[in-house]
Amino acid sequence: MKKQKVLVAMSGGVDSSVAALLIKNAGYKVVGAFMKNWSGTKNKSGECSWKEDRKEAIKIAAILNIPLITLDFERQYKKLVVDEMFRLYRKGVTPNPDIDCNQKIKFPLLWKAARKLGADFIATGHHSGKKYNKKTKKHELYRGKDESKDQSYFLYRLSQDDLKHSLFPVGKYTKKQIRKIAKENGFLNFNRKGTVGICFIGKINLKNFLQKKIKPKSGKILDPEGNIIGRHDGIYYYTIGQRLGPRICIKISKKSDDSKKLKRWYVARKSPKKNEIIAAPEEHELLYRKRIIIKNPHWISEIPDMNKIHKVHARIRQVGELLPSTLSYNKKIKQFKVTINKRKKGITGVSEGQAVVLYQPKSKKVLGGGVIGFE
Repeated sequence: MKKQKVLVAMSGGVDSSVAALLIKNAGYKVVGAFMKNWSGTKNKSGECSWKEDRKEAIKIAAILNIPLITLDFERQYKKLVVDEMFRLYRKGVTPNPDIDCNQKIKFPLLWKAARKLGADFIATGHHSGKKYNKKTKKHELYRGKDESKDQSYFLYRLSQDDLKHSLFPVGKYTKKQIRKIAKENGFLNFNRKGTVGICFIGKINLKNFLQKKIKPKSGKILDPEGNIIGRHDGIYYYTIGQRLGPRICIKISKKSDDSKKLKRWYVARKSPKKNEIIAAPEEHELLYRKRIIIKNPHWISEIPDMNKIHKVHARIRQVGELLPSTLSYNKKIKQFKVTINKRKKGITGVSEGQAVVLYQPKSKKVLGGGVIGFE
């Protein structure tokens, strides 16, 4: 029989390198694909970071004796991910570009390239898993074995078509096991640090990055009672839950006669229309959220029954705590609502524009999720 062909996304990192190895060992014909999506980030030597990453991918492809192609998606990435990120930050919300990257760039464009090569599947180094449910005839997405490295949060917007032809070979392993496999197979990147920061852009000073496109605009910082306690240089540079203080060049006026004013202060609310930030001291009720509206919901394999209240686990950031919650449908506003049950007050650091991803309790199954909004 003719071997099935798989196009494997290879970033130069250990996860995607081992993914290519595992796919090859499973008997597939493997072609590696390095994606050049961003050339604005430099390494310590002043070289474009993508060039350094590509060199690592070439070394691994040579060890595996597989071809490696380079796919240039920089134009699409700028338009669909980076420009969209700036647009949302201007509105005062905090987007999640990594989710956009997977939904709009990685999976659709990699699959388009795979079809041109006559490939049957694509594979990535994501710490996630999938199963095919014969009863429902649907593909299901799951968290990876290593909970500390799970990336299902970033994949919740994948469609059935995406999952049908996608493979996640490293999802069955812990990061420690992946590094051991890489070392045993002579991969020099076995101990290479994982990528951090924005997908393909890397770790950056976000404020400096945003200032390239969004000009500063001074405004008031108010306390919960409406008193002016400082000034900011643009609400879009700050996110809900962020600590305010000299470290980020913001001075908060604190009254020594009020013990509450001596605590750490955080961004509690943002008002784009008024260009104001409302700050609150730690433990203040304004910092907590108990209810979240799901905007632009996406469900992996089935839409939840709108007439029932569902027990779920909610996550508001990658590898964040799995919060026991309930999911219900509000017929008046025609939107799904998540209510956090674990804590009386709720949780802190919930930012509009970020994602809330829902999981089935007592299993690792991803139900779906959406963009965080408030009532």
